[in-house]
Amino acid sequence: MENLSPTLVAAGKSSATTSARIAQLPAWERLKAAVEALRPLQAKDGSIDLGEHAREQVDAHLDTVLAAVAELAPHFPHDAAYLDAVLADLRRWADSGYAVPDFLDSLLAFQPASQREDGLSHLVVFPMYTQNGNPNRNLEAVLLDVVWPDWLAELERTRFDNPLFVPITFTDFTAGYDTNSAVLFPETVAVREVPERFTWGGIFCDREAARFRAVSTAAVQTLGLEIPEDAAELLTDQQLAQQTFVLWDLIHDRTHSHGDLPFDPFMIKQRSPFWMYGLEELRCDLTAFKEAVRLEKEGYEQGRKVQYAILFDRMFRFPVSGGRVRNYDGLGGQLLFSYLHKHDALRWTDNRLRIDWDRVAEVTTDLCAEIETLYRDGIDRPKTAHWLAAYELVSRYLTPHPASVWAKGADALPFAEHSSPSDAKALNKALCDAVLPDEFPLSMFFEALAKKLAGVIDSTKGITGTSELRSAA
Repeated sequence: MENLSPTLVAAGKSSATTSARIAQLPAWERLKAAVEALRPLQAKDGSIDLGEHAREQVDAHLDTVLAAVAELAPHFPHDAAYLDAVLADLRRWADSGYAVPDFLDSLLAFQPASQREDGLSHLVVFPMYTQNGNPNRNLEAVLLDVVWPDWLAELERTRFDNPLFVPITFTDFTAGYDTNSAVLFPETVAVREVPERFTWGGIFCDREAARFRAVSTAAVQTLGLEIPEDAAELLTDQQLAQQTFVLWDLIHDRTHSHGDLPFDPFMIKQRSPFWMYGLEELRCDLTAFKEAVRLEKEGYEQGRKVQYAILFDRMFRFPVSGGRVRNYDGLGGQLLFSYLHKHDALRWTDNRLRIDWDRVAEVTTDLCAEIETLYRDGIDRPKTAHWLAAYELVSRYLTPHPASVWAKGADALPFAEHSSPSDAKALNKALCDAVLPDEFPLSMFFEALAKKLAGVIDSTKGITGTSELRSAA
């Protein structure tokens, strides 16, 4: 293979992809309309009560879905087996009397990670919930394109191996994705049994990039922050931002299974205090930041863009997005901001935010090292002691809620009531129950910023790389 230039700007194929043309076809419009007609008939688990809804009406909508998928399928020869399985699963759902849908066969047939080709289009039809979007398992239809430029493929092959990672962009979608959801994950699909392993995970880099640009631009203006010229370029260029996010996501995603891992809350299904999830997500982002610093030193200009994206998204959007109940992504953003502030890499003075651009990379990498040390030491700790050590790390930089039991230390926690080794499960539950819904509230700075950015954040719901912002009023 010929050597690739360290400049990572080239985006690969034109965005005028096959799916953009397919989105104009009547069959796609019929498919979307039929899916939207079925949605209000479905219960939370995806089933339809035929005692409440006329079978003839439901069958008519499903027949439209079947006919539209069959008509569109020839445009996706690489997905022939999958779309055949979708048709079979839809028919089986109807034959069951519209019981809880089971799309395991079609889920197993869909293998986008084995066909990572820049610009390759997919039609995806599943009953599913959408993370950070719709919690119900409604039928959804999505047209999307894969983003897999040569430079990213080369980095994945030689440096950041992640065979399950599939970066994608929206072309069109049904209502479950007219939300804040930016992922297409197999575990969200309604199936009769969970597969032994999942073989792909899709992340919509166009939504991530567009949302980042909107919120970060508003934050920079609101805070009077002076930013370098190349950071300003990132905020104005959607394609450049998408290329930045695919690299960030590639490294972040693989980090969940790399490093000194005394635990992994996303691989081991267990209940943990929400700051454990916050530290895990932040560790993955800061690992991506650290790798981006290395890439920049090696001449990859995208490395510096990833650093800006992580800093701005983590500090300006994450803390003030979503609710405050166990908001672990928000916690990670608060922690990064406070760490930089306490180490004098940023200052809030005279109602203006200032970042020391000469020091910010070094200090951010130091926070990554502190979290890595926590993880490495955690191998020698019992779980509850590790939770306490993690709490102590976070509370060095963030002020806990004044009513926090955890902030009072181990003596205030219910260890004595659950001292028997056989009582470990009950102890874990009691410790988690002692965590306040908002254990680390927003600082006065972020309370004010949340009010300033609320309209812009709300306007990014359903945004894509080609859509206009909704009214921020």
